[in-house]
Amino acid sequence: MTYVKPERIRLKSHPEYDERWLEDRIADDPSILELGDLLLKDRQRNQPRAGRLDLLLQDPDATRRYEVEVQLGATDEAHIIRTLEYWDLERKRYPQYEHTAVLVAEDITSRFLNVIGLFNGFIPLIAIQLSALRIGDSITLSIAKVLDETRLGLVEDDEEVQPVADRAYWEERAGKPMLAVIDELFALLRKLDSSLEPNYTKPYVGIAQDGRRSTDIIFRPHKSVIHVAVRLEKTEETTAELETSGLDVGDYDLKPGRYRFRLAKGDLEKHRELLSRTFRKALEI
Repeated sequence: MTYVKPERIRLKSHPEYDERWLEDRIADDPSILELGDLLLKDRQRNQPRAGRLDLLLQDPDATRRYEVEVQLGATDEAHIIRTLEYWDLERKRYPQYEHTAVLVAEDITSRFLNVIGLFNGFIPLIAIQLSALRIGDSITLSIAKVLDETRLGLVEDDEEVQPVADRAYWEERAGKPMLAVIDELFALLRKLDSSLEPNYTKPYVGIAQDGRRSTDIIFRPHKSVIHVAVRLEKTEETTAELETSGLDVGDYDLKPGRYRFRLAKGDLEKHRELLSRTFRKALEI
């Protein structure tokens, strides 16, 4: 095997490999950004009175979205402001998702890294430095995550900041049939603890017990499925039980420590015993 020294290509001044080309590469394969197994939701997304968002990416379980802004050359004040502005607009329009701002540039200088760092911890923000490299007759992209997302605490754990909703809000958003499934899920929960009630917020439906709100179990109803997240320590036993059950199980979410899966109509009856056991563990009953 022969070592070949790559040649860095400056995309900002290149006549062929421009910003559109770079966006195409990310849109075709979002894994280039090394943010996980993401899907392209939209590109050049119109923002009210604020231009267009370059790329909107979403995780396969449809619980988190990434607002991605791409800039050739070095980042600047306008790029940072635009990224944060689009992130803010999207999270206000779609509060049922978690949102992360992603800033991509060929060069992120220490000066602007310091500025960006001021927001980190208060705004979920990722900064990625991207380099185009020529190796022989081929071109590749090299990624360096220079600033990762830092969370001071889970928003879901601070119930006072959650926008209050009610049953009517979720009936309009997800439809009455899926809210009927939510009713059945709470009937199952009440067999474990008769004091449990739904806690309706705009991002999700949580649980409340004697007035005390909890995010140990949360539901995000959609038109055809319900996304369920259960806070549980990851164990081989629980993982195997869920993955072999036939449920649509997502990746374990390490940050909040949650198992995630989706329930379609009919899944509750098929998996009633499994759901009861899983909920019981989360409630530590």
